[in-house]
Amino acid sequence: MKGKVVLITGGSSGIGRAIGVFLKSKEFTVYGTTRNLKNHKNFNEFELLQLNVSNTESIQSAVNHIIEKEGRIDILINNAGVGITGAVEETPHEEILKVFDTNFHGPLHMIKAVLPHMRSQKEGLVINITSIAGYMGLPFRGFYSATKGALGLITEALRMETKDFGIKITNLAPGDFATNIAAGRYHVPLLDDSPYRENYGTTLSTMNEHVDNGSDPIDVAKEVYKIIGTTKPKVHYKVGEFMQKFSIVLKMVLPDKVYEKLLLNHYKL
Repeated sequence: MKGKVVLITGGSSGIGRAIGVFLKSKEFTVYGTTRNLKNHKNFNEFELLQLNVSNTESIQSAVNHIIEKEGRIDILINNAGVGITGAVEETPHEEILKVFDTNFHGPLHMIKAVLPHMRSQKEGLVINITSIAGYMGLPFRGFYSATKGALGLITEALRMETKDFGIKITNLAPGDFATNIAAGRYHVPLLDDSPYRENYGTTLSTMNEHVDNGSDPIDVAKEVYKIIGTTKPKVHYKVGEFMQKFSIVLKMVLPDKVYEKLLLNHYKL
């Protein structure tokens, strides 16, 4: 596996950075991306490229740079993403479009840019970093759940469409990890006159606490490394605390209203 060329979106911090550092320690050739290279002048863990997943020109420029330099892209890890919180009714539609642009359309743009190269290589691997939140509609986090759920479903379709080209595509859904996503996500303001004020405020505190007490992102990096070494990757992988992963099992086996009650109790609603 050593020497394989890896492209990681959102590689300057959090889960993306952890994946890049770990894979470089295993002698992969690692390229990460960031929306603003000027903010990371002292970054030296691996090569960072300027790329905005919402801008197809910047995507093509970065992909061309790697192809010109390395001659190939073996692994794409779609990690770049943003968070969003708020009641469905109160979330400005422009913010809904933005989060879909980054979390769903962005990975699609990346995949479309690398697939021709992987097809010509007759091999390649795409790992889409989704989320355990993408398996369920979470209160006041519904749009984040929707973006990650949509990415998970499109991955299932892509696997079947690309199976004859030697290209492997899979999902990796993390639970809560200690990253800066809470600081960078869009929050619908907690307004005094909002009918959702009390419940939204309670849920927001719970979500922030989960991220603050989240696991080390190195666990995600190690799972990525295992997937890379797998001959026939599964459709879905999960990484996180036991109960976070078990929540997906519960959703599959419990009646909908019983599962809904569990979520309401979890978020103290």
